[in-house]
Amino acid sequence: MAVPPSTYPRCLLPLFLGLFQGALLLFFALFITYDEPSAQAKDTNLVANQVYSTFPFFQDIQVMLVVGLGLLLTFLPRYGFSALTHNFLLLNFSMQWALVLQGLLHHFHHGQIHLDLHKLLISEFAAVTALISVGAILGRASPCQLLVVATCEIPIYLASEWVIVTWLGVLDVGGTITIHVFSCYFGLGVSKGLFRATQQPLHPKETPTPSSDLVSLVGTLILWVFWPSFVAVLCQPGDAQHRAILNTLLAMSASAITTVVASSLLERDRKLSPGHLQNGSLAGGVAIGVVADMAMPPVAALALGSLSAMVCVLGFRFLTPLLRKKLTLHDQCGIHNLHGLPGILGAAASVVAVLVVSKDTSGSQPSQLSPAGGNASEAVEGQQGGRGVGGQALCQAAGLAVAVGASLLAGLLTGLALRLPCLARPPERLCFDDSLYFKIQDLAESPGPDSSVEEGALALKEQV
Repeated sequence: MAVPPSTYPRCLLPLFLGLFQGALLLFFALFITYDEPSAQAKDTNLVANQVYSTFPFFQDIQVMLVVGLGLLLTFLPRYGFSALTHNFLLLNFSMQWALVLQGLLHHFHHGQIHLDLHKLLISEFAAVTALISVGAILGRASPCQLLVVATCEIPIYLASEWVIVTWLGVLDVGGTITIHVFSCYFGLGVSKGLFRATQQPLHPKETPTPSSDLVSLVGTLILWVFWPSFVAVLCQPGDAQHRAILNTLLAMSASAITTVVASSLLERDRKLSPGHLQNGSLAGGVAIGVVADMAMPPVAALALGSLSAMVCVLGFRFLTPLLRKKLTLHDQCGIHNLHGLPGILGAAASVVAVLVVSKDTSGSQPSQLSPAGGNASEAVEGQQGGRGVGGQALCQAAGLAVAVGASLLAGLLTGLALRLPCLARPPERLCFDDSLYFKIQDLAESPGPDSSVEEGALALKEQV
């Protein structure tokens, strides 16, 4: 019996993932191993201390990405299953893909890659870029298209991060420039390349409902609670890590309060917008990452958190409709307002901080751990000594320019590639609908036994 044509697009996902996982099984069997147990008790205790100090942060980040971010994306009322599942799938796919690329680029010695918790953590940071970027096309792209976005974005991210952190020596311990800004403009580039100059009309299933907004707000609260771990995990243990946690908490607290103020003032009836609360409350965590471990006064963290929330809310209120109207730019989750604008604000704050903030009374310096696992602060201090404070400020600005330029260009090319018919982009009528990917029966509609077949046939006709 022949396979119905409507089933063909759904076969792509298991085929793609099956080939990918099979290839990784072979790669892991041949090249990846664990470090040999240390024979000395001193070294064993050192490794144990490193694991016990890192793993709680790692678990916090896991909760952020799997639960918090997944729930944040459920604001689309009929796309909750897809948002949660595709986010979870994309995280695992991107993490494994980044682990392979990181190992080949930085850790391939004598034919082997030695795996440890730090390398896995850095791979998750790379995966975050894909999770953020696909927010621009959420609901209008198929799972295969999302996987292609991650496949293309991860190597570009690794290359840009090397240029920004290693070559330019940019200080960015919380990934404000390397992760948030890069992933935002990569996602916007993908959206522009995929949809080109066509205006995407408001879909009837695109409007949030009170229940979907409530679940999304729960995701915001989870992200808000665990965000300091995301910023501080790569800091030098001790003063720098302590400072990063405190600055992040202050910035996010200020952004939460400022979001309520800005949202109520911008609405005519002085009521709060759920979308503003879901995003503006997190804007402080995005902006503070680049300066979190710097020796600056607490009031600076509060001010940066407040400014980032204002920028985020104003972006949702005015900039997003303007970009959609003038540039026909589709940004489903508002990643430009949550990650792009606060990220640029944080980068500008880092330029000011480098020019103004000197060593604190304890003599500590801004510091971070490099992706390769070494201490990058010593190298950065040496670069600062050679180029001066003004040179470091210029490097911070140059890092922002590299992140925006490289991500936009790569995103545009990736978006054009997503237009290939074989990637099975869903037809407009079936966007934002779980029924296209999940076996779900809506009791309110009570469809007949042949409805799924008819819907699949209609979808195929629209796609052709």
